[in-house]
Amino acid sequence: MSQPQEKDPNATRLDDDSQTSTNSTLRHLDDEEKASPTDQTSSPAEPVQIAPNKAPYNPWADPSSFPDGGLRAWMTVAGCAACFFVSWGWINCIGLFQDYYHREQLSQYSESTIAWIPSLETFFMLFCGPVAGKIFDDYGPTNLLIFGTFMHVFGLMMASISKEYYQFLLSQGVCSAIGASCVFTAAVSSLPSWFFKKRGMAIGIAAAGSSLGGVIFPIIVSRMLRQTTFGWTMRTCAFLVLALCLFGIATVRVRIAPVKRPFEFMAFVRPLTEVPMMLLTLSVFFFYFGMFPIFSFVTVVANGRGMSLELSQYLVSILNAGSVFGRTLPGILGDKIGRFNVMNIFCYLTVIFILGLYIPADTNAGQLVFAPLFGFSSGAAIGLTPALIAQISPLREIGIRTGTIFAIGSVGALTGAPIGGALIARDNGGFLYLQLFAGLTCLVGCILLSVTRINVGGWSIKKKV
Repeated sequence: MSQPQEKDPNATRLDDDSQTSTNSTLRHLDDEEKASPTDQTSSPAEPVQIAPNKAPYNPWADPSSFPDGGLRAWMTVAGCAACFFVSWGWINCIGLFQDYYHREQLSQYSESTIAWIPSLETFFMLFCGPVAGKIFDDYGPTNLLIFGTFMHVFGLMMASISKEYYQFLLSQGVCSAIGASCVFTAAVSSLPSWFFKKRGMAIGIAAAGSSLGGVIFPIIVSRMLRQTTFGWTMRTCAFLVLALCLFGIATVRVRIAPVKRPFEFMAFVRPLTEVPMMLLTLSVFFFYFGMFPIFSFVTVVANGRGMSLELSQYLVSILNAGSVFGRTLPGILGDKIGRFNVMNIFCYLTVIFILGLYIPADTNAGQLVFAPLFGFSSGAAIGLTPALIAQISPLREIGIRTGTIFAIGSVGALTGAPIGGALIARDNGGFLYLQLFAGLTCLVGCILLSVTRINVGGWSIKKKV
């Protein structure tokens, strides 16, 4: 008499929340029937005995069903890295544009007013996540990437001919950012279906593309602004975005075919009724609330402390160069000792660098030391967040859940930079209020992340969580 195949307990935990709601879908999976054969000799009238608290075998959550490598999987990683390059890599340049607009194009406006442009850019980059995630879950990545490519490139082209404040706000702050959000969501939601044991590493490698973009875009922008016009600078960046997005469209795929389901608003809200998801969402909100003002004003702070204009423009590239390692090494380390464990370590390091190093760093040397260290530690906040979401989510809901968390985090990203600009004005052009706000707000996010880790894995610091 054959016995039902016993499932990996880790897999049960991963998809336990979605088992009862997906029984109808599971009936269409031939793999389940092969992996869990029924007893052919039993009487037809004999009811099937199911052990208490045991869910039907689900190959989507079985670690052995994930390729964890292969040509198609790694090509998807390469395509996702290109998508991260043009989405978060571009967003990582916000500090450069904040400084340039204040000196040149929009010099008649205050720092706080100009800060709404990069803040809206970050906001829409994150806020569109739930809608983009729903489109991804229903149709897969390709259509989402095509739409995102058009919006991103079109927005940058319109920014290249903008003259007024509202034009920059709409083209760069809204249109381009919506496109970047679609590109990012398609990429970050495609990876988990290919990797299980190496998921943190795969997402980290892809996320390193954003850091690479954050290094290359500022160099392109700063050098071209000195040698040519603002319009051609933006158009050059738009053509680079187009080329990399086309590569992403050609390579990014999902392993599991999408299943279209009717729109349900509660699908976005329901995950927040789970304690781990709610705690992680609050943690991301507060951490982004404090982190993005540093990105927005790093060049402004450097100029205010006496750094030359040319060197301060490269400070963004230096910061993002540190982030390359911050978005790859934590993912690899997280696969070994636990992703929540590693995320906690790097987030607390970020707070230490802001409060302990950035505040007293009033020399060029201090600024140049802080930038790569902050980029290294804060890189995990973006590089590891999708892996944490995937770890506590059913595979079929990763797109929606990722979008929901990033959408709520976008509110913090939207308001953080304008508040930072107002704090600079309140401090009579000083930066202490801004730095205290950023450091203490990130600390609140760290504490909430620690509570999340305890809720998921208990109090033992030796446990892999």
